Amino acid sequence: MALRGKQKSYLRSQAHHLNPIFQVGKGGVNDAMIHQIGEALEKRELIKVSLLQNTDETPEEVAGILEQALKCQVVQTIGKILVVYKPSATDKYRKISLEVNKI
Repeated sequence: MALRGKQKSYLRSQAHHLNPIFQVGKGGVNDAMIHQIGEALEKRELIKVSLLQNTDETPEEVAGILEQALKCQVVQTIGKILVVYKPSATDKYRKISLEVNKI
């Protein structure tokens, strides 16, 4: 699932108004959090994840963990906020991925 530049640009513009719905704290990324992020991506396709100041993990480490575990793509990293995208497997929730495929 390699996204082209214009597709990433579209996703960044869609994510601009979103608030982070997950926070990585000093506990780091665990299996339960990965599972919840996966479920959120299935319903929303595009989410933001923020890293709190007390976490020991870097945004690059968290991005690598999420990409490997969920087969998703980190579209953008701004400071300690990640924009994560994964097309939904359910037709009911596909909105953003249909637009991305048109680009």
